[in-house]
Amino acid sequence: MNRKNKILLVEDEPNIARLFNYTLTKAGYTVVFAENGLVGLNKVHEDRPDLIISDIMMPEVDGFEFRKMLLEDKNVANIPFVFLTAKGSEDDILEGYNLSIEEYIIKTESPKIVVAKINSIFESIKRGRESAVFEVQKAADKLKIKVVPENFPKLDGFEIKHYHKPFESVPGGDFIDYIKLNDDTLVIVTGDVMGKKWGAWYFAVAYAGYVRNAVRVACSDVDEYSPKAIMQKINEMIYNDERISEVFITLSVVIINSSQNVIKYCGAGDLPLLLADEKIETIRSNGLLLGFSLDSYYDDISIEIESQQVLYLITDGVVELRNNEGVQLGYENLGRIIVNSIKKESSLTEIIKELSLYSNSNFEDDLSIVQIKKL
Repeated sequence: MNRKNKILLVEDEPNIARLFNYTLTKAGYTVVFAENGLVGLNKVHEDRPDLIISDIMMPEVDGFEFRKMLLEDKNVANIPFVFLTAKGSEDDILEGYNLSIEEYIIKTESPKIVVAKINSIFESIKRGRESAVFEVQKAADKLKIKVVPENFPKLDGFEIKHYHKPFESVPGGDFIDYIKLNDDTLVIVTGDVMGKKWGAWYFAVAYAGYVRNAVRVACSDVDEYSPKAIMQKINEMIYNDERISEVFITLSVVIINSSQNVIKYCGAGDLPLLLADEKIETIRSNGLLLGFSLDSYYDDISIEIESQQVLYLITDGVVELRNNEGVQLGYENLGRIIVNSIKKESSLTEIIKELSLYSNSNFEDDLSIVQIKKL
């Protein structure tokens, strides 16, 4: 069963809050409570609800101000929002709809009407999502878009594999690429185009392709084979291109020289790399997101890897997996899964199996892992 839809209820009257909590919980929703707009603002970021229901007349920050604060935050502005009110005056209703809300609920409405309205909102979201998914799937298929190689690369002394599952089977913001510079040198790239939702998926796919091509151009246009040099070149290209400079892009660049047994890494706003054997070592880069500044500083990190150690590159869809209670996987749980799987013959397969068990196969974002094993 998929995770229940989570609703944040912002209401200062305890009796009303208890009534709506009972009604919505009985209808199958998970309910999180906040007593005013200030508390609600924190809860939105902590709990990431699927829908917000907020009273209008509240102390500290009223419902209108609360809604305006959410609209100013691009990370939460698109969460569907419903006003809960004791009165249904025309001025209040018009002001609410001017703030891009989904619906009004009057506190005196029967529980059946309340549940019907909430169900209708989620059904409308589902239909919009399915329509967007269908259109993007059709476009991706028509354009033969691929953001991940079909085959694993070959490099003496190393075994390199990857796993990639696009959200809803649609090519999205995550991408992986392998670039062979010579017989001994391989560039491995993982990245994520952020800020994508249903309508923006078209652009995420295009941007992912753009950055993959930029990496290949940068590899052929630098004087030295170093992740830092490649990253600086890509950052310059993106910063100076108005079509993409406003898009948030993370990137990990790893270069392996098999003859010298040297691995170098540079990151731009990416997640830490994980080096594993009997324990997990995190390797973190402080590079800024691509295109953020022309003067962004990047540096190479040398990684010493011994026989049977494994290096992992991941995107945020992995650590942000949630179980049925809405608890994120996080680095600690991921580390345990990796350590327990690493000595098995098909370790990457075992890791994916455990991730699926944790999330009940309910993947809410692209899921990408690159596994580099020293033989």
